[in-house]
Amino acid sequence: MPDTAPRLPVPQHRSLHVAVVGAGPAGIYATDMLRTQAPGTRVDLFERLPAPYGLVRYGVAPDHPAIKRIVDSLHVMLDGSDVRVYGGVHVGVDITLDRLASHYDAVVVATGADTDAVLDVPGVDLPGSFGAADFVSWYDGHPDAPPTWPLTAQEIAVVGAGNVALDLVRMLVKHPDDLLSTDIHDAALDALRTNQARTVHLFARRGPADTRFSAKELRELGKQTGVEVVVDPADVALDAHAERVMAQSAQRRLTAETLVGWSRQTPDPDAARRIHIHLFEAPSEILGADRVEAFRTERTVPDGLGHVTGSGTYRTYPVQAVYRAVGYRSTPVDGLPFDPEKNVVPSLAGRVVDEQGRPVPGRYVTGWVRRGPVGLIGSTRSDAAQTVASLLADHATSGPCAHRDPAVVEGLLRARGVTPVDWDGWLRIDGAERAAGAAAGRDRVKISTWSGLTEAAETTAPDGRSADGGPEEQTEGVRRRSGAEADRELAQRAADR
Repeated sequence: MPDTAPRLPVPQHRSLHVAVVGAGPAGIYATDMLRTQAPGTRVDLFERLPAPYGLVRYGVAPDHPAIKRIVDSLHVMLDGSDVRVYGGVHVGVDITLDRLASHYDAVVVATGADTDAVLDVPGVDLPGSFGAADFVSWYDGHPDAPPTWPLTAQEIAVVGAGNVALDLVRMLVKHPDDLLSTDIHDAALDALRTNQARTVHLFARRGPADTRFSAKELRELGKQTGVEVVVDPADVALDAHAERVMAQSAQRRLTAETLVGWSRQTPDPDAARRIHIHLFEAPSEILGADRVEAFRTERTVPDGLGHVTGSGTYRTYPVQAVYRAVGYRSTPVDGLPFDPEKNVVPSLAGRVVDEQGRPVPGRYVTGWVRRGPVGLIGSTRSDAAQTVASLLADHATSGPCAHRDPAVVEGLLRARGVTPVDWDGWLRIDGAERAAGAAAGRDRVKISTWSGLTEAAETTAPDGRSADGGPEEQTEGVRRRSGAEADRELAQRAADR
């Protein structure tokens, strides 16, 4: 039977030129949607680091290759496209957002959330107290991370009830040989061979049915070589609230059942390392004179509705390091309003809004910098879809940008000594990492330094300068560092720990 349904008109969009800031999943999804939903739209993708993929490359533990395969789909979206990639360009430092925006019809900011949420307890700034974001960046080979990490603590506290906390615990107890099949960089692998950790305590404020662990990642803790997981049976007694939650959510049920199962295990006297999971324990204080010496918690009491209150009963655990995995937060974006309470750029349907709630023309936001660090990586796709829909609706009838000439942007960057890493440069980095992996019998070995990344990407620029920007220049008060300078600064930071 012929289709007699009415044909809806296909929206017509004029040719746009859009800048997207941030080459993680959120930015790449937005880039792809702009190109596919509004044919003829050109997108320039700006990324502070020489390498793209953001959280997938620098926020996923190396022993989770299945998640890292998201890179393959992101790669397909960019490879062979007309998207121009500008890696190694820090918008807000190398070029202001306003200056960038003046040469495009619109700017979409997708800079994510890359710093630690605050754990407001006494002693949090003691040496030996670490944020999850810093540790993850180190073992994931982020070029801003310090080149070394102190792994001398034998007893460690990890605070948090989500998958990042599980990643930290797993990496702290994992046998280094079990990482040989991953892309972990050599410096981290060598350092983990010297890891002195013997006991790791994981603390969560609420009970077994109210953690944010995924069941699969939680079960992985019990599969580590030579590691025993210990849970106090008193912590996993299931009340009526827990039973209700488990009945409503298969994920919560599996998580709680895993914890209950561990509480019934026979102790393993031969385990080389132990993980103690403590529920109903809220962080109270990090103790120590010159560095971390102990961690104090307050026992919490459930109210039967999924909330807890302090009991006034405290426990102290001797530890030499504390890792805080209590969430991530975004940092202010120069040139955009910022909500310091929610740590996001305020927006409506992806449109950036000012303090009066009015849309800021030509400014859009997507991903975690828009809604906070919640949801899985794939959920940034729906964010991008709404933001792109708003952008296209706003520009369907508007005239082109009066100063639209993105070619000028590249000239401005080069005048400041900034030679961006383009897509071909990233492919050279990718090839170098794969070659290093092949030599070691692995798929890939990640390059973890600024100098290593820029050297791998290096090519001869049209003006004869090398791709690291050539001689240092001072322009508009901003000094561009070479990759080697950045590495030296990070080495000094590590020495100061």
